[in-house]
Amino acid sequence: MLSRQVVKVLSRQAASAKNLYGLSSQIISRSYQAPRATAPLEGLRVLDMSRVLSGPYATMILGDYGADIIKIERPGLGDDTRAFGPPFCEDQSVYFMSINRNKRSVCIDFKNKKGAELIKRLAERSDVLIENFMPGKLAEMGLGYEDIKAVAPGIVYCSVTGYGQSGPYANRGGYDVTAAAIGGLMHITGEPQGDPCRVGVAVTDITTGLYAHGAIMAALFEKQRTGQGRYIDCSLLASQVAVLSHLAGNYLNSNVEATRIGAGHSSIVPYQAFKSKDGYIIVVGANNGQFKALCKKMNMEHLLEDERFKTNGLRVKNREILVPILQECLLKENTEHWLKLFDNAGFPFGSINSMSQVFEDPQVKHLGMVQEIPHPTVGSLKLAGPAVAFDGTTDMKKALPPPLLGEHTKEVLQEILHYEEGYINDLEEHKVISCMN
Repeated sequence: MLSRQVVKVLSRQAASAKNLYGLSSQIISRSYQAPRATAPLEGLRVLDMSRVLSGPYATMILGDYGADIIKIERPGLGDDTRAFGPPFCEDQSVYFMSINRNKRSVCIDFKNKKGAELIKRLAERSDVLIENFMPGKLAEMGLGYEDIKAVAPGIVYCSVTGYGQSGPYANRGGYDVTAAAIGGLMHITGEPQGDPCRVGVAVTDITTGLYAHGAIMAALFEKQRTGQGRYIDCSLLASQVAVLSHLAGNYLNSNVEATRIGAGHSSIVPYQAFKSKDGYIIVVGANNGQFKALCKKMNMEHLLEDERFKTNGLRVKNREILVPILQECLLKENTEHWLKLFDNAGFPFGSINSMSQVFEDPQVKHLGMVQEIPHPTVGSLKLAGPAVAFDGTTDMKKALPPPLLGEHTKEVLQEILHYEEGYINDLEEHKVISCMN
């Protein structure tokens, strides 16, 4: 917590900063609460030059929190994910729509010099720019960090790449699956005797998006104090290695190589999926108290007297003995029986749900995780909603549907750059921009 003296100093600095980047100029700390807008980031503008998943996921979060996200797309083609499918809803990719709500689509050919100038003009009026081009590619067009900083000194400029800005892999195309492979995730995912597996969603991409979102927020907070922007370098590979967590620690400090262990845990037993009579259930006994509660509920108290299972370390050592014993018991009843029996039992457990079961789960429903948004061509669009609630609600603003390609080109150029319609038409005629007809 900041001291009162520091808070007073920072508050005076912020009050004199004259709204440095469009947000409230108050310094927020636990000891000081400024009046908040409808959404925490209302007034923040983000120029989003990213595409596919990691960058768009980061900007969707910022958009959910109230930022104005200007999504720059290629005329005629747009974000790559507009073509990812099936499935499609009408003519719209479900993949694209799932990660691009709360954004406005502007089509600019920034390989064209006039288009590059448009990007600079928009950057001058933005607080954040995020991009995920190959290292040096935007600099070749006059849109690298130094170029943008020259016209927008306070910009927070975030680059997302596969492998970083330099090094032996810097010029490789970065995809989730390749970074997951090189970064060790696929090696540790799958059954012990099976092949390496990718995780069911592009978790390395999403993790990088979360890191980028957090770094942008940190840079914006710093900017409240200093008025200075930042250059942020995020990569899929660095993000993936960073989240190896205890498995990285095991190797780096104890030279213990991680291996595939299916749905189990290398350092905790039991902590895995078990078959029931009609499906699967996750059961966790992460400490002696939880293991004791589990054994009592399963009517297997005799395991508590077995010297082989007295501690978690011994249970890990004797995994091949204990797990089959538990499995034999759990196979005798269906999943629903165990879920009811284990309720409030003092240890973690849960069913392994299909997509249909996820969205029928009572807790998922209680959390309001399905967001319905009216869409101009699809009708009622359902999406997995924001994960974070502020003051008890995730509905901080009226959500914008994922944009149609070029839907907001004219609107943004008129609203932000104050261009006349005739000039906009001229830009469109010369293929610098494209607008939705």
